[in-house]
Amino acid sequence: MSVLRNVIKLDLSATAFFMCDIQEKFQKMIHQFPSLVVTANKMISAAKILDIPMVVTEQNPKALGNTVPELDISSAKLVLPKTKFSMFLPEVEKLLKEKSINSVVLFGIESHVCILQTTLDLLENNYNVHVLADGVSSMNNPETDIALGRMRQAGALITSSESVLFQLLVDSKHEKFKSISNLVKEYKDATANNKLLYRSIL
Repeated sequence: MSVLRNVIKLDLSATAFFMCDIQEKFQKMIHQFPSLVVTANKMISAAKILDIPMVVTEQNPKALGNTVPELDISSAKLVLPKTKFSMFLPEVEKLLKEKSINSVVLFGIESHVCILQTTLDLLENNYNVHVLADGVSSMNNPETDIALGRMRQAGALITSSESVLFQLLVDSKHEKFKSISNLVKEYKDATANNKLLYRSIL
């Protein structure tokens, strides 16, 4: 008797990173914002090492400011302002098709609004979505776990930044293994203090 399994693996050549709305006006409002920034910085560095296309959005930047200066987004393939909550904008869809992307690694804010709606739009359009539990948050802390549960129910994969990086490498013989391993070591203390990682997940 065959067993139905939902095994969705990351393919380095077909993956994009999405960073959603980590903006200046949110700094004092979002639960554990410093932990969010740490994870985002790790993923930005990893994207450069692994040559992974990164998409960055900013929700209504005239009112909410631009991406926080602690995050260097100069290497992003797209940096887009938006009013729509979802990141699945026409320019983004075009990039995904041009790059033959089938999986998106998603992090940013807010978990129950822009992250959730981006996830649902991507899933609806047959993309695999890997949401970083240590890289998403909301103003109201309980909203995050509720949103992660909703995304899992819809078919998203809830994972962590470190897990994603080693999934992308597959093998310790990968030419970028040492660079990624060093990156993980660089963030070891910050990861140990990441309050988004050390919480129960639905």
